[in-house]
Amino acid sequence: MELENFRLDVADGIATVVFDRAPVNAQNIKSREEFIRLFDMLGDREDVRVVILTGKGDMFSAGADIKERVDMIKEPGDYTRNNRVVREFFYAARDCARPVIAAVNGPALGAGCALALACDIVIASENAYFAMPEINVGLAGGAGFLMEHFGRSKARAMYFTGKRVPAAEFYRLGAIEACVPRDKLMDTAMELARDIAAKSPFAVRHVKRTLNTIEEMPVRDAYRYEQTVTVELSHSEDAKEAQRAFIEKRKPVFKGK
Repeated sequence: MELENFRLDVADGIATVVFDRAPVNAQNIKSREEFIRLFDMLGDREDVRVVILTGKGDMFSAGADIKERVDMIKEPGDYTRNNRVVREFFYAARDCARPVIAAVNGPALGAGCALALACDIVIASENAYFAMPEINVGLAGGAGFLMEHFGRSKARAMYFTGKRVPAAEFYRLGAIEACVPRDKLMDTAMELARDIAAKSPFAVRHVKRTLNTIEEMPVRDAYRYEQTVTVELSHSEDAKEAQRAFIEKRKPVFKGK
């Protein structure tokens, strides 16, 4: 597909997506629609096992394009349509059949913060920071993503103040997987991606779907659901190959089925 706001590179089972909308990777409706199509496509590509999402330069995403919002409503239904696109934009990463690693290379503000937190795994560079500054421009949205990662007080303090929180603090609080020097960010993301890409793609695809499904289930029901998936996976060629390789002390050769 032809891309206007993103750059895509696929190699060795790893898709690297770079948000490239100058000057600050602000999200307008066109970039969000493009993102949805892109991640739907990556989820179906057999040559993709894991996705890395990052931004160009030292900016992950400044969030929603406020300039667009000022003149958004031209006819009835425009704001409702925009909200629908925004929702699907975030969940395009979460619903993608492949694991998505957010490599946060700089500020992740508002919808940019929510986008990072919607990914499966988040790593960030030391120059990065996160904020939900919607309240500063009289808006709201994205608090649910904070509440998935933080307790009541922390999430509300961030949301009511719009304050910036350094990546190192997000890491200290356990909200992200790693905080590394800027020049080590993509190497760290690639190392993690290669580890995931080496697993059975059949198993990884089913495990991601399972994790999304059980997020809001009671623990007993969630584990019961996982057991049904385990039974299904146990009959796969990849599972049998993984077990043979373990016994024979060699690397498995997966077929994705």
